[in-house]
Amino acid sequence: MAYLSDIEIAQSTPMKPITEIAKVVGIHDDYLEPYGKYKAKIDYNVLGTTGRKNGKLILVTAITPTPAGEGKTTTTIGLADGLRKIGKNSVVALREPSLGPVFGVKGGAAGGGYAQVVPMEDINLHFTGDFHAIGAANNLLAAMLDNHIYQGNALNIDPRRITWKRCVDMNDRQLRFVTDGLGGRVNGVPREDGYDITVASEIMAVFCLASDIEDLKARLSRIVVGYTYDEKPVTAGELKAVGAMAALLKDALKPNLVQTLEGTPAFVHGGPFANIAHGCNSVIATKMAMEFGDYAITEAGFGADLGAEKFLDIKCRYAGLNPDAVVMVATVRALKMHGGMLKNELGNENLEALEKGIPNLLRHVSNIKNVYKLPCVVAVNRFPTDTDAEINLVIEKCKNLGVNVVLSTVWADGGEGGKAMAEAVVKLCEEPNDFTFSYELDETIEKKIESVVTKVYGGNSVNFTPVAKKQILALKELGYDKIPVCMAKTQYSFSDDPTKLGAPEGFVVTVRNVKVSAGAGFIVVLTGDIMTMPGLPKVPAAEKIDVDASGKITGLF
Repeated sequence: MAYLSDIEIAQSTPMKPITEIAKVVGIHDDYLEPYGKYKAKIDYNVLGTTGRKNGKLILVTAITPTPAGEGKTTTTIGLADGLRKIGKNSVVALREPSLGPVFGVKGGAAGGGYAQVVPMEDINLHFTGDFHAIGAANNLLAAMLDNHIYQGNALNIDPRRITWKRCVDMNDRQLRFVTDGLGGRVNGVPREDGYDITVASEIMAVFCLASDIEDLKARLSRIVVGYTYDEKPVTAGELKAVGAMAALLKDALKPNLVQTLEGTPAFVHGGPFANIAHGCNSVIATKMAMEFGDYAITEAGFGADLGAEKFLDIKCRYAGLNPDAVVMVATVRALKMHGGMLKNELGNENLEALEKGIPNLLRHVSNIKNVYKLPCVVAVNRFPTDTDAEINLVIEKCKNLGVNVVLSTVWADGGEGGKAMAEAVVKLCEEPNDFTFSYELDETIEKKIESVVTKVYGGNSVNFTPVAKKQILALKELGYDKIPVCMAKTQYSFSDDPTKLGAPEGFVVTVRNVKVSAGAGFIVVLTGDIMTMPGLPKVPAAEKIDVDASGKITGLF
């Protein structure tokens, strides 16, 4: 059977004017800034003006991802559509896709099948220019930093201890390590440098955690760009870069309003990676979804050990959010890979491999229920190749262990395929919960890291390299030890080894480097071989993308 591609489905579905979508949630024209017919920015000053009680907050997360795909964004959108199908006022809040994955391996990231946000081409490409603004603010700070050194270096900055990198929203391994400032004195100060992808920039993290323009400026001013010769931190505030950076970000800070294929309002705003940063859309967009919807559905990147952990321990802590329910997305395909199957064999039924992979799902569910004390339902996201026997095995195993589970067919059926999931979520939201963080801020840096590794990952202990120990000591002395930790770890395993699939036990996580993102307000903990500038694969998705004379884009996903 031939299936339409995501982009073919999106292009064949008529969209409503964005003014109509704004009316659905009651956003007045005074706060609406249309960007063409089908997308708009919403002035953040609308928050707190409606007099409405905040809606329920539902987090959609997933099992440990595999190249087979879990459909977390698809499920998030389908759940929001499903809630509207059963008469609930739902609004979805999502991250914006990065151009790196769009042109790299993953392709587009606006959902899939009949559960998408549209216009998907715009959302996956330039959208409303938010990422360009974030990149410009990042690179302005880099330019002002290097210019300060060139113009006499009044702040006594050590060029060998500059921590701020330039960025570009593209997978480009050639830029990981560069030497710049060459060509004589008039061209700057020669030094080793490098680029990050925009979604790994601290500006992105600051942008997504800021509650308003004043908070944004305060966070920008705290960004540490390097250290002096006598090892004191130098901030963006000291470089007098904050006002200009905020001016570049002023419009980007306004959330973007779009729609699902079924006309459900969707705020799509910000997009930090979850294996490097905190992997959630902006606080402002989430709060907007809660103010305008009775049910706000949001997602966090990669598996629950990364995105959900950071959503709960970092974003909810800073924004004062208390989630009402969690949806754990699982697929038969991914569970079979966790049970030892190869990607090219996943179309074949294999109940033995499926059963071996189920412990990965159960550990994630246990974390949500027992570590964070939140109600949880498993959504089995059905793919066309899944057999009834495989679907039934997952559902039976979950039910036998007392785990809430529903079947989701939103990829094929849109909101209609999300009604069972929606009904389960409504019930969960009525349950009282005792939401708890996995660690407290007054614990030591080492203790916070150990809590995440042992409680969330299921590891035995943490090995701190001599470099990491020295960095932790320096951060304590500078007063940066009472903020959350943001783990930079492979997304493919609970451990720091991407080959350890399933639910590994007895492992030790090695912390290689520890650095402060003072503007974002967390300490980045680097484990394994995490890179902040990905590379393109042998056959990039970009090779399949094209546009015809009428402007119609093909091959995006």
